[in-house]
Amino acid sequence: ELPWYATPPVSYLLGGVLPFGSVCIELFFIMSALWLHQIYYMMGFLLAVLLILGATCAEVSVVMTYLQLCAEDHRWWWKSFFNCASAGFYLFLYSLWFLVSRLDLVGVLPVVVYITYMSIISLCFSLFCGSVGVLCSFWFIRSIYGALKVD
Repeated sequence: ELPWYATPPVSYLLGGVLPFGSVCIELFFIMSALWLHQIYYMMGFLLAVLLILGATCAEVSVVMTYLQLCAEDHRWWWKSFFNCASAGFYLFLYSLWFLVSRLDLVGVLPVVVYITYMSIISLCFSLFCGSVGVLCSFWFIRSIYGALKVD
């Protein structure tokens, strides 16, 4: 029996909060530059935020995989992917909030184009975060089981 925080829907939602939270402030500036025709000029800071996002995804994935292994659940592959990939769901929710609160789009077609582009961006964000999570969990699993001496 898995604890409540290790069950898949809950762990997916909990695992995506930290990676999304690490880039939340920067997303406002990026989306303002993308959709409100403002100039984005902080490329060095964007690189730092990208590195922080990668480190956060790695840490979340390793901790959630460790908790899953402690609960004797060895099926970690897809869970480690979705624990971090759920940050894309939060990104899509943020983009819906941005649409309602910041954008003044008139008509159905601009809203459809915006939602389509943001769903593609959210999917790419999910794939990036999920792949970092799987690779770091794989490295973690190989490290802990490679250190075992079987006689």
